[in-house]
Amino acid sequence: MSTDAQQQIAALIERLTGPGGEFETVTEEVLGAPVQLLKDRPASLIEVFDAAAAFGDKDHLVTAEERITFAEHDRRVRLLARHLAERYGVGQGDRVAILAGNSPGWVQTFWAVQLLGAIAVGFNAWWTAEETDYALGHCRPRLLVVDRKRLGRIGEVDVPIVSIEDDLPRLTTPGEDDPAPLPAVAIDEDDPSTLLYTSGTSGRPKGAVHSHRAMVAVIGYHRFNDRLSDVFAGQTGTRSADRRYLLTSPLFHIASLHNLVVPRLASGTTVVFAGDRFDADEVLALIERERITNWGAVPTLVKRLMDGAVEDYDLSSMDAFALASAPSSPEFKSLARRRLPFAATTLVDSYGLTESATAVAVATPMDLAAHPETVGRPVFGVQLRICDPLGEELGEGEEGEVCVRSAYVMLGYWEDPAATAAAIDADRWLRTGDLGTVRDGLLYLTSRRSDLIVRGGENVYPVEVEQVLETAPGVRESVVLGDDDEEYGQVPVAVVVTKPGAPVTVDDLAAHLEDQLATFKHPVRWRITTEPLPRNATGKVVRREVTLPD
Repeated sequence: MSTDAQQQIAALIERLTGPGGEFETVTEEVLGAPVQLLKDRPASLIEVFDAAAAFGDKDHLVTAEERITFAEHDRRVRLLARHLAERYGVGQGDRVAILAGNSPGWVQTFWAVQLLGAIAVGFNAWWTAEETDYALGHCRPRLLVVDRKRLGRIGEVDVPIVSIEDDLPRLTTPGEDDPAPLPAVAIDEDDPSTLLYTSGTSGRPKGAVHSHRAMVAVIGYHRFNDRLSDVFAGQTGTRSADRRYLLTSPLFHIASLHNLVVPRLASGTTVVFAGDRFDADEVLALIERERITNWGAVPTLVKRLMDGAVEDYDLSSMDAFALASAPSSPEFKSLARRRLPFAATTLVDSYGLTESATAVAVATPMDLAAHPETVGRPVFGVQLRICDPLGEELGEGEEGEVCVRSAYVMLGYWEDPAATAAAIDADRWLRTGDLGTVRDGLLYLTSRRSDLIVRGGENVYPVEVEQVLETAPGVRESVVLGDDDEEYGQVPVAVVVTKPGAPVTVDDLAAHLEDQLATFKHPVRWRITTEPLPRNATGKVVRREVTLPD
């Protein structure tokens, strides 16, 4: 980015965020630490939802089957919330778990839960029955909302179940026995709003809890971006209120929930759902038919789209395109710019994590043109520093752990004070576990979190898979590693050491994982051996010395 362009952007941001500006920023104490906040902000997601009713008959949620206006969405959510309170006793602080694929019912349940001051818990829709059972025991929900496809994965559970297909239509349709009006709920900004599970480095998923303050702050971040976009577009580009967003990533991820569905309710914007199964030609036709303007996608889906007949569709409406949720190489970005007409001048990249609720850094097209390896500059409202193992800030260009502080950062992990203390220090700096450097204001990642494998946007922690493998009959030890993959970016592969004389096969191991771990965590290649794994003096496996399976 040229110096002149940087100066122009800096002057605009100063005008917008300075005293009296539309996005005036102040520093306030949040949970004992100074954090940057918008001075003028809603106090909770309830206020956000109430304000969105003003968008009336404009389309909000669009699927192949229906078009739901803001007014209809408001009516359904309020009626559902009243039923959840009266029939199921859902109240402030209760958890309501959602186990389902993307649908308007998922979104409506989320907002109904917010209106009651309860906590919406997004379960990974690809979990096995065992993983789901663990999460149910961990968060102890008052209610489980599930779709038909996942209903078969649930055993006998001591919690009421509401079916998205069979029960929600009835609970969102006016009738003679409509429940009483919603109870008044007093929300503190730091009350929990949302709980999303992230794969655990210790073998079990951890529940990242996001407050109303964090969710509202993410909305403010997107409003700020919309305003910048409008200024730069002038009178020739698509205004933010007229944009149409394509939803392809799961709603149990921050990419789709925190950074698409929630802020787009606040901005009066249309969200178009892609089908359950990603088909390149169907998505290309959807972009053409619905005049999609914005799409944020994991590299795996972008790769599939590039394999489609791109030239057969009118994609001229697309003028904003972001890679998210998984790393991508400069070569991949270059290919996307050549193959997808809308990517040539609009492609941006970003870096974030569930615990940060939104992006930590974003690389603009200008950043990537000059510095293809960067993940960009810290986003609005984020303080970023690179630290040594003792938490001391390092200098320009020095490698260390990426640490961030913002209003977006999670409250902590659900009922896990030890893990929370390990991740967030007393001054509310989040230790990401990722290594990187900052040069000329740009962040460069040098290593992702301790052996983390990112398969098509889904995190796979090797220790979780290894712990299950090592309970299989005949297995002495194992190591799971990430290997490069053209479609998914990375895939897990495994080296399994068997006990002498134990006839263990790949089919045995695959069957052992089947009911215990979601399919995306399963290794795609195996090497079975009796040779011990290489270890250092402390007994830890030296992963770099392990030979990958062919």
